[in-house]
Amino acid sequence: MEFIIRGDKIKITDSMKSYIEEKVGKLEKYLGQSDNIRVNVVVKVRGINQIVEITIPLKSVILRSEETQEDFYKAVDNAVNKLERQVRKHKTKLSKHHKINIESDKEELEIEEEKISIIKRKTISVKPMSEEEAILQMELLDHEFYMYIDSDNNKSAVVYKRKNGGYGVITSE
Repeated sequence: MEFIIRGDKIKITDSMKSYIEEKVGKLEKYLGQSDNIRVNVVVKVRGINQIVEITIPLKSVILRSEETQEDFYKAVDNAVNKLERQVRKHKTKLSKHHKINIESDKEELEIEEEKISIIKRKTISVKPMSEEEAILQMELLDHEFYMYIDSDNNKSAVVYKRKNGGYGVITSE
């Protein structure tokens, strides 16, 4: 594994670097071909919080985890745990679709069976409106997202609340 570790408003110490490499290195048993894997880690500071972003681009998928904690080491641990769940989930999907036997050199991977079930279906009528109107509607309904027809280009769109504040818009082609 090749590590690219950088800090945003924080200096990365040798102990921080070695801790990240040790924890993320445990994922090698799942990933195989570790020579070709590049791990991008960004550590940020926002107030008293430490934000750790770990991105591992693979051939078929990009694994990404972001964790915010007051303690840097807890943030790294939680981010790596999320990545491990993503790897397991991805490997499970591969084994189901390709019927391959998944095992690592060190230990056999226990595949977690997760069944996807749709709990609720809802039909809505979407109306033409501006992004600002859609945000107001979303806020009035106290939802995390709102679907509408963009009055500027007549395309389906979704406005949503972002984790770090602000809003995002997804528009269909």
